[in-house]
Amino acid sequence: MLVLAVDTSTPAVTAGLVELEPADEGNNAPRITTITSQVTVDARAHNEVLTPQILACLAESGRTRAEIDAVVAGIGPGPFTGLRVGMATAAAFADALGIPVHGVCSLDAIAADTESYLRDPAEPVELLVVTDARRREVYWARYRAEGRVEGPEVSKPADLDPGTATVIAGSASHVDYFDLPVLPVETPSPSGLVRIAARDILAGVTPEPLVPLYLRRPDAVEKSYAQVGR
Repeated sequence: MLVLAVDTSTPAVTAGLVELEPADEGNNAPRITTITSQVTVDARAHNEVLTPQILACLAESGRTRAEIDAVVAGIGPGPFTGLRVGMATAAAFADALGIPVHGVCSLDAIAADTESYLRDPAEPVELLVVTDARRREVYWARYRAEGRVEGPEVSKPADLDPGTATVIAGSASHVDYFDLPVLPVETPSPSGLVRIAARDILAGVTPEPLVPLYLRRPDAVEKSYAQVGR
């Protein structure tokens, strides 16, 4: 299956095409291969660059829109303006093509790209993921091998107790607030986004409407983008 993945929850405007296949016999994990991706780091350019990046991915891969089987979108947490661009674009593409769009927590996607560290059998690992929430705050969540165990939440770094976390990943300008070893994953990748939704996509599960994770009022208004483009 060909999956389009997009995320605009961070300053990194991300789009990519990912090949998703069922797990091999004897292996529980679906096979995920990134075909092509485009990333532009500019917190003010989400609206200008996301659709051109998607079109560039299609051109670079030699694929057409009609070949896309599903869309995955990061639903945050993230700042309102950037986040709504990615979700609205994902919903519009899915609606135009008549295919499902799956929303996933963007922090989960970052954690997914650290999976090899979390599943180290030598010792238990707890991951803290942080991203920029602006207003001198961070979005955060905690993960263990079994998945997310706390969050997502928004806090000032000084108010966020690392607790039992043993490693950290996420925003390069914020991980250094915490005295933890840093894993080299800063933003959601197309493969990480698809990994979170993979089993539902392969099983043909009908996804819930996209609802953004703003986590902060007055921005924290639940608004569905499922009908965008109609």
